[in-house]
Amino acid sequence: MTTFSEGSAWMWGGSDMFTAEEEDGQDVAADQEIRWANKDSLIMLIDCSMPMFRLSGGNDLTPFQLSIKCTRSVLMNKIVSSDKDLVGIVFFGTDKSGNPSDFKHIHVLQELDSPDAQRILELDTMLADEDGTDFVENYGHNDDFSMNDALWTCSHMFSNSQQKIGHKRIMLFTNNDDPHEGNLSLKRLAQTKAKDLNDIGIEIELMHIQSANNIFDITKFYQDIITIPEDEDVGAVPDASGKFDELLIRVRAKDHKKRSLMKIPLNLGQDLEVGVTIFSLCRPTSRPSYVQLDSKTNQVVKTVTKHICEDTGSELMAADIKYYQTFGGERVIFEKEEVGEIKNFGKNGLTLMGFKPKNCVKRHYHVRPSYFIYPDESVISGSTRLVSALLERTLARDVVAICKFVPRFASGPKFVALVPQKEVLDEHKVQVVPPGFNVVFLPYAEDFRQLKYEETPAPMNEQVDKAKDIVKSLTFQYNPDKFENPALQKHYSNLEALALDRDVPEEFIDYTEPDAENIDKRAGHHINDFIELTFPEGYDASAGLKGATKRKTTSATGGTAKKVKQETSEIDVKEYAQKGLLSKLTVNDLKAFCKTADIKCQGKKADLVAAVAAHFNVN
Repeated sequence: MTTFSEGSAWMWGGSDMFTAEEEDGQDVAADQEIRWANKDSLIMLIDCSMPMFRLSGGNDLTPFQLSIKCTRSVLMNKIVSSDKDLVGIVFFGTDKSGNPSDFKHIHVLQELDSPDAQRILELDTMLADEDGTDFVENYGHNDDFSMNDALWTCSHMFSNSQQKIGHKRIMLFTNNDDPHEGNLSLKRLAQTKAKDLNDIGIEIELMHIQSANNIFDITKFYQDIITIPEDEDVGAVPDASGKFDELLIRVRAKDHKKRSLMKIPLNLGQDLEVGVTIFSLCRPTSRPSYVQLDSKTNQVVKTVTKHICEDTGSELMAADIKYYQTFGGERVIFEKEEVGEIKNFGKNGLTLMGFKPKNCVKRHYHVRPSYFIYPDESVISGSTRLVSALLERTLARDVVAICKFVPRFASGPKFVALVPQKEVLDEHKVQVVPPGFNVVFLPYAEDFRQLKYEETPAPMNEQVDKAKDIVKSLTFQYNPDKFENPALQKHYSNLEALALDRDVPEEFIDYTEPDAENIDKRAGHHINDFIELTFPEGYDASAGLKGATKRKTTSATGGTAKKVKQETSEIDVKEYAQKGLLSKLTVNDLKAFCKTADIKCQGKKADLVAAVAAHFNVN
């Protein structure tokens, strides 16, 4: 049976993919807004002992450099996605100390605060120190540290923060699986402190780095330090990572707090409900909205909206505002509460309507981005077992659950398909796909429309076969992760260069641009053959396409042949008409012929084609 857990590491793609509003602009529940108002806080606790500065496994970066590079990536991501969150950096295993409690071999590099350009530049300086000489001079190395002191320092930073903190996490980077080997007293102190932190809601995540020829054994020390859900065993912890890309994926998976859109009941039948939490896994990323500033003080301007009576000029209170609907020539007055009742379609939640084969959910049914639901024991006890059983049976029978979905009070009902999703782990036991149900929104009958296409002549079999050859030659394995939004990347690249005092922004390669050279190499001969089959000899296929790139034709000697602009008089319009290819001509060509043949016709291209066809008595 597929198991669920509150603490399983879900993979979230992209930058800040968790929004507080739906596409229709309705706010989420008030309690969600209050909880989201709290800042997420994260402390990067980095091991600075001597083994962290040794290259291993053929890597170009030391474990310490990997940790700093991942930390820099987190700061950059926070600035773009959630700049109000707090991030701090603490070193342990240094020779020199620097912390409020005067613990030995513990150094607070950056206090818990919002990320900014100066913090990123400080990490860039450390990355530039490839041999570690500057680090030895400024901080040094010492193995005589206490993990209890390091955790206590992090806890002290959380408690002394002047800002309101919501979620608290510690991300621990190390390649030593037993830092207190042979010292049972220090081990017990660290384990006790870790348990105390867990009890007050501070999570400890382990980002363990693989050393050369050594297997990181989590059972030696960190099994009792990190936060592991009760229903997961040690085997669920990913293997140690030795590559930057692998480590960065894990850091980003833990970087964001799993914020839910809402918690609602799933009604499976009479007097049978389970609690589920709805998440938004994917949303399009856009540029941040502009902020209005005062021209004198450069402070953010606060917008205040007031309703003024047109007759008296006095300010209207909420109780003074009424709503009306004109009916029978008279205004029917409604109170605000009555308007809300009109929009009420019953209790919010998911209601099971039945089951359908999975193949009934077509790809073209896509109405809006889907949601994801996960069982929630805090809503209704026993939800995890029942949803797990439902997931197992729907996967076994290859069916989807059709439900009525009312997100919240005053929301219109929508019909959705709960598509089951099985948990997937990669070779390092890192969760790639979480278990649960994808909430796919289904269209209403009115959402389907009949499109009217302009009638075109049927292509010849040779043309169809050649078009298939072009498609096959240019088909590749598409992966959306390899294509970034060029407008967004250019925007943030310019901001980064401005904030970090760089002369020029970092070069960005736009992979959405067509690779003309590679296209010509893979399908150039097929494209030329298709043009010859489709257009008459000497006809410029791109003449009617605005901004189209004209292909270069090769002469018999191997050079580039010059194309002579083809006049309308040279085109055999009668031949086009007899072959049913008049639609291939441009509007200018058709108009020029109509003028020459004294055919009186004005309007769209279809009218011109019909007039020319009638001139030659062609149906």
